[in-house]
Amino acid sequence: MTDTAAVLHRVDFGARLDALAPSRWHRRLTAVVGVGTFFDLYEIFLGGVLAAALAEPWHLDHTQESWVIASGFLGMFVGANVLSFLADRFGRRRMFLVNLGAYSLFSLACAAAPSPGWLVAARFLAGLGLGAELILADTYLAEFLPRAVRGRYIAYAYTFGFVGVPVAALFGARLVAGHEVAGLAGWRWLLVLGACGAGFLQLMRRQLPESPRWLQLHGRQAEAEHVVSRIESYAVSAPQPPTAPATAEAPAAAPAAPPGEAASGGGRRVPLREMFREPYRRRTVMWWIFQVLQTVGYYGFGSLAPVVLAAKGHTTTASLGYAALSFCGYPLGSALSIPLIERVERRTLIIWSALGQALFGLAFAYAGSGWQIVSCGFLLTVCSNIFSNAFHVYQTEIFPTGMRSSAIGIAYSLSRLVSVVLPFVALSVLADLGAGAVFAGSAALMVLLCLNVRLLGPRTMGRELDTI
Repeated sequence: MTDTAAVLHRVDFGARLDALAPSRWHRRLTAVVGVGTFFDLYEIFLGGVLAAALAEPWHLDHTQESWVIASGFLGMFVGANVLSFLADRFGRRRMFLVNLGAYSLFSLACAAAPSPGWLVAARFLAGLGLGAELILADTYLAEFLPRAVRGRYIAYAYTFGFVGVPVAALFGARLVAGHEVAGLAGWRWLLVLGACGAGFLQLMRRQLPESPRWLQLHGRQAEAEHVVSRIESYAVSAPQPPTAPATAEAPAAAPAAPPGEAASGGGRRVPLREMFREPYRRRTVMWWIFQVLQTVGYYGFGSLAPVVLAAKGHTTTASLGYAALSFCGYPLGSALSIPLIERVERRTLIIWSALGQALFGLAFAYAGSGWQIVSCGFLLTVCSNIFSNAFHVYQTEIFPTGMRSSAIGIAYSLSRLVSVVLPFVALSVLADLGAGAVFAGSAALMVLLCLNVRLLGPRTMGRELDTI
């Protein structure tokens, strides 16, 4: 095959996938992937619930509480680097099965924990399995969905997932306050339920196809053609999607490749060193800074809110109840992002929602009564998930197929690493200076994040995935 023919063949798969009308097949794919994000988000916010619930019965000090929260993030840091790299090497579908299988197994080990040390070790291993879940979800959906609905459907997927956040807190408020069910402590049931749900989803995911873009990248043209033809058969009778807000650009001709490498463009293998060459260097720097900063504003609230409320003098039951009601803003914010995400430029939506997090975080820190705590927390979480959905769509659009999973995974792992350190720093500041100092620091970092995205981030909305 000539270089020109190879480029045309590559572009043809991407163009065919982008031009499809959204069908029931696309909606089912989005639902199955979206339900998987539930367990990642459930596990993330479960750390704060467990730390608050076990502090008294297990006599945890600040360091032990921090490790209960941080251990899952440490596992996710390792998993995000390893599994996202393996997804570019061995395929998206295979890693989808590996990560949830590992999470389910080690979540059961968490439920059997007889001591803080056991719980911390098992949470690390469960986090290792989940480390690439959101990265894989973003990558997989972006490589299948038509460009006209790419942002909206990824937002739908996360709306499914974010139901897990208030569920974790609501179940926690009900189960962990010294109650037992069938002779098993309530907090252990939270872990058992997560493991069983992930195991069931594992069976559903076995029916998912491999990404045609990844198959073509690895020379498996016939398999890619089979998958795309099958998807086209489902979409053939569906109504055409609305025109994307921005005019799509024609795919650029591929530059000559170095010896031993495929032609350049969105559908080739791309060495990771390309992240530090133009046009990706600026994007890589921007996204690494972004992932370090966003962790403090986003995960800081969700994982620490029950502990912050307990430190302000509220009982464990009241703290978990307030947190659960505040967390109801997560699925609502995710749902609100759906009509916004295809109408507002991604980076603009990121900036405004980040400023909302900063503002309502400060208000939450100084809230006194129950209704003030819940109102400020609710508005903060609404902004948080408009922000989250916008950036999850954005990150899939700024790197090419050949390094998409790896580039996103390396950057995303930085957020997990910061999440490991965050509880130790935040709980020390909380003990010494109070909640106001914690959220003031968070607000300052979110302002820096906005400047970073505005100055270094490219526009992406409405453009074809392989041409951005």
